[in-house]
Amino acid sequence: MSDIEKIHGITPDLTRENVDRLLALFPDVATEITDPKTGRTERAVDFDALKERLGDVAEGNRERYQFTWPGKCEAKRLAREPIAKTLRPVKERSKDWDTTKNLYIEGDNLDALKLLRENYAGKVKLIYIDPPYNTGHDFVYDDDFSQTQDEFSSESGEYNEDGGRLVANTESNGRFHSDWCSMIYPRLLLARDLLTSDGAIFISIDDNEYLNMRALCNEIFGAANFVASIVWQKTLTRRNDAQQISTAHDYVLVFAKQLSSLKIQHEPVGEKQRATYTNRDNDPRGDWLAVPFHAPNIRPNLTYPIVLPSGREVIPPKGRCWSTSKDNFDALVADGRIWFGKDGDGMPQRKKYWGEREQDEGVVPWTWWSYEFAGENREATKELKALFEGATIFSAPKPVKLISRILNLIDTKESTIVDFFSGSATSAEAVMRTNLVDEGSRRFILVQLPEKCDNGSVGAELGYNNLCEIGEERIRRAGEKIKSEIEAENAQLTLDGTPKKVPDIGFRVLRVDDSNYEDRRKNVGSYSQADLDFDVDITKSDRSNLDLLFEALPKFQLPYDVRINTLSGDEFDGHTVYSVDDGRLLACFEADIPESLVRAMAAFSPRPSYALVSEHSLPDSAARTNFVEIFKQSADSKTGSTKPYII
Repeated sequence: MSDIEKIHGITPDLTRENVDRLLALFPDVATEITDPKTGRTERAVDFDALKERLGDVAEGNRERYQFTWPGKCEAKRLAREPIAKTLRPVKERSKDWDTTKNLYIEGDNLDALKLLRENYAGKVKLIYIDPPYNTGHDFVYDDDFSQTQDEFSSESGEYNEDGGRLVANTESNGRFHSDWCSMIYPRLLLARDLLTSDGAIFISIDDNEYLNMRALCNEIFGAANFVASIVWQKTLTRRNDAQQISTAHDYVLVFAKQLSSLKIQHEPVGEKQRATYTNRDNDPRGDWLAVPFHAPNIRPNLTYPIVLPSGREVIPPKGRCWSTSKDNFDALVADGRIWFGKDGDGMPQRKKYWGEREQDEGVVPWTWWSYEFAGENREATKELKALFEGATIFSAPKPVKLISRILNLIDTKESTIVDFFSGSATSAEAVMRTNLVDEGSRRFILVQLPEKCDNGSVGAELGYNNLCEIGEERIRRAGEKIKSEIEAENAQLTLDGTPKKVPDIGFRVLRVDDSNYEDRRKNVGSYSQADLDFDVDITKSDRSNLDLLFEALPKFQLPYDVRINTLSGDEFDGHTVYSVDDGRLLACFEADIPESLVRAMAAFSPRPSYALVSEHSLPDSAARTNFVEIFKQSADSKTGSTKPYII
């Protein structure tokens, strides 16, 4: 039985992962301890030995630079704590289930991030989030799982469909900022693991928690990976009811996973930039822009006196040098490519000609994003009104243009984009529209807690129960609008015109839920012979075979958007077998499957890398042994063998 691997319905223990990493680096600091709860002996880190290896470390009450708050240790624990949960498919609320690469996840984003980490770690190019701004009216997630039910129920708050609590973080709360930090910290820790080495996270935030968010990101992503703090002009109107000064901006904080690997895209040259190119001296090469001729640092071979046409001698500014050698400078002067000012007495500047620019050169982005450039709040409200027949269904959505600008800051054309505070689902529409513009294949993963629509709210009056239903409907309507726009445009094409393709406007709906099994799965090594012969099925009665398949996908590093085909023809004697990723994984969850079906799975072409069955598919130890042996016998020197799994 050692050749069959058991899949457990629980996420990885991040504490154990960290211990294993440390011991791999420093095997001599390993020790063993007995867990008082389980009585099992486990490997652990001898921290006294580790301190000796590392030298001087900060400990105890020694002063150190750090950012902390009441509850930080618990927030760290929450990020590491494994969960027995899964993502369940909701096909009836999905769009283009079989072909789409987009995901919409309903549930607590802390749970969702833990589940996504298993098969999306290091695969997400860009994360955008618009978390609660902590204005005193926002609801924040309550992650205190240590409360009793009575304590839990006695506190004020609102609940989602699954009983998860949202707490109004009022300013009278003595832990006003601490609770907010404790909420966001574990989510950022997990989010970092999702990013590719050249990826980045973009965070919308206002003045209420800007400093704390910056400090949190400095700690989690590293201060050296700070990219920029973009100032976005969110409104054009002054609020006369403002207590002091009317706020017209929000921030977009940008941190890289690894700054040395991040590449920021240049923005296309607009009319304003083009207007800076003029021809002040009737140069036959056309319009040009004067750029400084000096550069940072001091290099002896690039430091020399220059005599201006006026006769005045100049040297580079303090701490700088010229941008090229004396010989190259003289050649540029002879070719008319140096500008000394209208009267010939200005510091030398090099001419940059419009006609000699690279077509995709563009301009370097800057941190001021005006409403013309990135949209504003009223524009975002109008966008949603246009989709929902004039109804103001969200109070403060972000404009599509803002998210589109973010998507274009780095090369995301063929990347996965994550937004785990989805809200009005603006990120989904921005991804679809950006794909329309540049024919990209971006994929989105959105996560949203199913917060109930308040009685009397516009959403409730329109028949929606929670924000997830509204978000999903927004994506459907936005996608259909894009499709109709393309169809109308294609209808106007001439015979030799190239029709536009409709981007991926579908999405799979998944729901965070408890594991499909009644309790944690046993480790294969803990099975007794009696267990093997008389094991009972602990699959929950309301779970489908597709539910079981989705809980298993992370084990095989298969994404949740993977292609899934159902095979049930003569080849498998009428039994239902799932072919995942074009046959890479074959799975069957029927009870008491016959040997003939196992042999058919083993003979399937192309040869699957993995074969998966349910516990009740193999009724006893003999059937399980036979299951392993059949796949062993089918091994081929060219195509290898199929690894059997049980769930």
